[in-house]
Amino acid sequence: MVLAAVFVPAASARAAAQVGPEEGGHEAQVWAGGGYSVPGGTHSTGIFDIGLRYGWIITGEHLPGILRGRFEYAVDAVPAYLVFQPANTAYGVGFNPLGLKWNFERRGRFSPYLELGGGAMFSNHNVPTYTNTVNFTPSAALGTHILGEKYNWSVEVRYLHISNAGLATPNPGLNTVEVRLGVGRFWKR
Repeated sequence: MVLAAVFVPAASARAAAQVGPEEGGHEAQVWAGGGYSVPGGTHSTGIFDIGLRYGWIITGEHLPGILRGRFEYAVDAVPAYLVFQPANTAYGVGFNPLGLKWNFERRGRFSPYLELGGGAMFSNHNVPTYTNTVNFTPSAALGTHILGEKYNWSVEVRYLHISNAGLATPNPGLNTVEVRLGVGRFWKR
């Protein structure tokens, strides 16, 4: 009887814990990130962005050893891009329909991942200055989810390239390294 009093609450608390990325599951998240330009493009420029994510975990675990994980496809709506340039501050919106995410095998409360993504940004001023208001936003990220009882936090470092891809001349591009934080949830129906 004493053992039942100890193990039943522990088992029900474990059952209530949030699932991590699982085949057939979904992810919803709100995130914000910011960073500063790095060599290889326009300099003296900062960026801040806020977005919403929806993801589908498509596969079960694959690959051996430390590479073992699951594939997720995600899309982001980005209602706010702020690009702080020497000439002005540009405000933009974006949509990233391509989010290819590899969720490595969960390690306790941590679920690390790698991601490649891309989309488009539309701004009220040229980004970078003297170029274009329509830009493309390929990116790569390394991060981890920190799984909680109901919600999870994500922390990542993201390389973000903003460029008009030759729609206008010149096309110097903007390269930034961002730190991005998010809060979200995984669930499986």
